Amino acid sequence: MRKFKSLSLSVFSAAFLLSCGGGGDKTVESSNQSETADSSPSDYDPQRGIGKWDETNVDVSSFDAAMAAEGKKISDTKCTSCHKMTDERLVGPGWKGVTERHKPFWIMNFITEPDPMIDVDPKLQEQLELCLVRMPNQNLTDNEARAVLEFMRENDGAQ
Repeated sequence: MRKFKSLSLSVFSAAFLLSCGGGGDKTVESSNQSETADSSPSDYDPQRGIGKWDETNVDVSSFDAAMAAEGKKISDTKCTSCHKMTDERLVGPGWKGVTERHKPFWIMNFITEPDPMIDVDPKLQEQLELCLVRMPNQNLTDNEARAVLEFMRENDGAQ
């Protein structure tokens, strides 16, 4: 029985590490260029992040309550096991004020492809040292990511 428990714990630990680990050397298509996880920190734009999202394709000029409601549903399923809506850390950092600290397109880039950004962003690397768990890629569609961003905006007071 003791060997079974030890084996079960080992299998569970391995599965957890694989599910939350990095995604290897992924190529992310940007609107202007192809960027990889091998991007050096000197090439990294901390205002934009790495990915296809930028100020030209993320419009937050008006608040969409229906989209925020959809974002809450997605968040309840994929995000709230690690993130609180307050500034309190759970596994990952709390979401309060995130839309004030980061540009909307940076958030979209991060939640759709976290691995390349974690690999080069010094602040994300500091956060990883605090949280000790790498944010897993939740495989959000573009529409899901936009809905989650709108929910984050609502959490920060957008109306």
